[in-house]
Amino acid sequence: MLRPRAVEEPSLKSLLDFLVAVTGVAAPETLALHRYPGLEQIERRPKRLGYRRLRPGAHVRTVRRSARPGKVVVESMLLERVGIDFRSVWFRGAVDPERPAHVKGMNMVRLATLHVPAAGILFLSLIAGAAPTAASQADEVLGAHFARLALDCVHREYPNKIAHVLHGDEDARPPRELTPAFYGCYDWHSSVHGHWLLARLARLHPEAETAAASRAALARSLTADNLRAEAEYMQAPGRDSFERPYGLAWLLQLGAELREWNDADARRWQRALAQIETLAAERIRDWLPKLTHPIRSGEHSQTAFAFGLILDWARGAGDHGMVELIEKRVAHYYAADYDCPLRYEPSGQDFLSPCLAEADLLRRVASPAAFAAWLAEFLPGIPGDGGADWLEPAVVTDPTDGKLVHLDGLNLSRAWMLEGIAAGLPAADGRRPALLAAAAVHRTSGLASVTGATYEGGHWLGTFATYLITGRGLDAPAAR
Repeated sequence: MLRPRAVEEPSLKSLLDFLVAVTGVAAPETLALHRYPGLEQIERRPKRLGYRRLRPGAHVRTVRRSARPGKVVVESMLLERVGIDFRSVWFRGAVDPERPAHVKGMNMVRLATLHVPAAGILFLSLIAGAAPTAASQADEVLGAHFARLALDCVHREYPNKIAHVLHGDEDARPPRELTPAFYGCYDWHSSVHGHWLLARLARLHPEAETAAASRAALARSLTADNLRAEAEYMQAPGRDSFERPYGLAWLLQLGAELREWNDADARRWQRALAQIETLAAERIRDWLPKLTHPIRSGEHSQTAFAFGLILDWARGAGDHGMVELIEKRVAHYYAADYDCPLRYEPSGQDFLSPCLAEADLLRRVASPAAFAAWLAEFLPGIPGDGGADWLEPAVVTDPTDGKLVHLDGLNLSRAWMLEGIAAGLPAADGRRPALLAAAAVHRTSGLASVTGATYEGGHWLGTFATYLITGRGLDAPAAR
């Protein structure tokens, strides 16, 4: 099992900044930090909380509701030999009164691991006020955090999970030799979209503190030699289905991001990427006429999500043949669908919603009026009362499990898909408030999980969070 990565004690402020950005509340009013000797000794807590005997490995969670609306109380820890992992952290109150819905009740979020000496106990009690943080400030904090997660993994070779067809002993080589541009972040597709994350944030926030490091990482990876080797790897016998469709779709998104970036370095990287970008498009073009049915899973093989990424790329790249192909396949696979069983979701390790991804795809190819009519048949249960309780966020019970942590990604992707569905409807459609309310709840829950405390989530969740907060699916070229 991968151990949570320790965060040095001086990073408490960045941890709190992260909480502030996620919850939308003002800077913390009170931070009580208490250290007591001996992990197996009695921990003295504030009188109102009493006393509790703690031992290494014990999970202690105390949730105290605040009598004052909008107040936040955080009291949770997992004691280990050398540290305390703040896994389950709770907050109460409205996220932002300007948003279409308030988050009510107790909602689980996660922070990160705080490293403390083995002979100490760390207790964190955080009380925050309810005044909203400016959206731009929150995005800047979150963006820097997500960029750091990607910077930490794009050139981290191990641990590594490769999907690799071997034809002989000579093919048993380390990841950095097999795919020299995209060998980090645990697997190939996560490395690809980790580079997309760095390019997107550096393009949108060129003055950010992480921009220079992001550009350096892109320059290190996206060389002509590295990408030529990537193309050679993909063209080897037996690799026709390599990373299809998920990884290929993210590769095309990386190409789209570089193409939209008016920057000399980005143009050079885009030229180097062109061969493998063309190859990825050709693989999709060859595959789709032979695919007789859509793939409706909640993981990498799903076609609806991949089609959305590919269609956005094709419109931006001016690939009219690909646009026509995707639109025809969408009509063939999905146009006649009705009554999607959203009540059956999620499966235990989904990171994409089959129903919401399909609706988010269809709004890309239909007029608002046509989409509204189709959606009424496809998801008839969307309420008109503006509430958010018709779709609850998923909860991860063990963030160190690489499959179970997928549900954190599901909350993030649901948020952007719900926002996309709402954007595709006519402005006066009565379902939009409920869609946006559910999106806000999932946004809050999903963003709070992107801590980097475990590599199982840290190597990929930052991409989903960046796609969400930057509105990538909403700012892509529209149908012409």
